[in-house]
Amino acid sequence: MIRFENLTKGFWTNNVRKVVIDNLNLTLPQGKSIALLGRNGAGKSTLLRLISGTIKPDAGRVVSTGSISWPVGFSGSFHHDLTGAQNVRFIARVYGVDTDELVNFVEHFAEIGEHFHAPVRNYSSGMRSRLAFGTSMGIRFDIYLVDEVTAVGDQEFRRKSRQVFRERMVDASAILVTHNMPEVRELCDEGLVLEEGKITHFTDLDEAIRYHNVLMDV
Repeated sequence: MIRFENLTKGFWTNNVRKVVIDNLNLTLPQGKSIALLGRNGAGKSTLLRLISGTIKPDAGRVVSTGSISWPVGFSGSFHHDLTGAQNVRFIARVYGVDTDELVNFVEHFAEIGEHFHAPVRNYSSGMRSRLAFGTSMGIRFDIYLVDEVTAVGDQEFRRKSRQVFRERMVDASAILVTHNMPEVRELCDEGLVLEEGKITHFTDLDEAIRYHNVLMDV
C-alpha cells in the first residue's frame, strides 16, 4: 500500500518555483499495476523518486507498507567506478538476497556481455537501464517502480522484459511510467494522470488513457 499525505514537491528555475506535486492526498490500491501518465516534464519521474525515498518532499509524506524498488531506469543507485557485477553484489548484500543468485540472474538477463565486468561509467544509457531493470526484477519487491525501461533494447529484449514484469505482478504491485499506450494496456490495471501538480486516479484504465489523450490534444 502507498498513501500520499499532503505531498508537495517543487523546484526553483530562474528564480521561479515550479510545483510538480501539489498537496497530493491519495491511497493507491494493493495488488495493482498502475500506469502513471502525463506530459513530458509533468513530474512523473519526480513522483517515483519521492515514493522510493531517493529525494525528499518539500511538505507532506509518503506512507507505505512492504518493500519498494528503486525507480527502475534510474541509474543513480549505481557506483560508476564499480563494475556491473560489483554493483549487483553490493545491492544483493544491502537487500539481503543471495549474492551469486542475483549476479547470475542479472548477467543472463541484461545481455550486456563482457561489459558486465567493466566499470558502469563506460556503459551507454541503454546498458545502465538493462542493468537496473535486471537487478530490480531479480529481487522480490512488494512494489515495483518502473520508468520507461521496458522500451530499452531490441524487440526480443522488450518481450523478455514484459514477460518477467508480468511474472512479478502475480505477487506484487507496480507503478509504471511509459508513453507506449499498447504497453500500458498490456501491463496495467488502472491509471494515474499527472497534470499541473494534480493527480487524477482512474480505476478504469481506458478512461485514464482517454483523459491523458485529451490533455495531450491527441
